[in-house]
Amino acid sequence: MSTSNNDFFVIKALEDGVNVIGLTRGTDTRFHHSEKLDKGEVMIAQFTEHTSAVKVRGKAVIQTSHGEMNNDAE
Repeated sequence: MSTSNNDFFVIKALEDGVNVIGLTRGTDTRFHHSEKLDKGEVMIAQFTEHTSAVKVRGKAVIQTSHGEMNNDAE
């Protein structure tokens, strides 16, 4: 799978301790990577041949080519 056509997405932490968790592709979905962001930190990422989903815990703004959303988790 080529990653050159995959869109990037941006996650900006609105509080300390926002968790960004990457999930694997395949028959068994598993956690394969995690990052912890502090308030104001920005992570730029993309889906790859290994990453099929991303889970965000904590208050954050998530920007994609499809729009922007706020994760209002408390």
